[in-house]
Amino acid sequence: MENEKIGLFYGSDTGYTEGVANQIREILGEDQIEVHDINRAKSGDFAPYQRIIIGLSTWHDGELQSDWDAFYEDFKTIDFSGKTVAFFGLGDQIGYGEYFIDGVGILGDVVYENGGHIIGVWPTDNYDYEASKAEFQEGWFLGLAIDEDNQSEMTVGRVTAWTQQLVEEFAEAVGSAED
Repeated sequence: MENEKIGLFYGSDTGYTEGVANQIREILGEDQIEVHDINRAKSGDFAPYQRIIIGLSTWHDGELQSDWDAFYEDFKTIDFSGKTVAFFGLGDQIGYGEYFIDGVGILGDVVYENGGHIIGVWPTDNYDYEASKAEFQEGWFLGLAIDEDNQSEMTVGRVTAWTQQLVEEFAEAVGSAED
């Protein structure tokens, strides 16, 4: 049976990504979302959800967060056909500007290849980075970009605006799937 709730899957080493996941849960309401730490998830945990949010940070030279890295081979087997997926990513645009939120691009490619519909794209304005696998077209990230190292004062506003954007885009996706 299809789960009407949104499934939010995140991985966090430092707690920042978990913090953003909790902000999203608070904005959407606990009755609308089920949060899963990818460290304890299985590929089958994605199956019941038609609406999914994925959160991760990018480490070092464009590497996936450790739990997502360990889960990556399983992630590549998930069928995202008929699913609407949004991403948020954390990164350091100054210290690792050539790899800013690359993890979003890496996982986003898998979702596309496996039939998913991605929503929640975010403008690259007000960021100062060199390159990003998450920039799928000039001026747009594949999902929300958060930089707790250099722009933490912008996090709450960005998360709030993006989550409100998702509410509308999830509703549009559900409406078009019913047509």
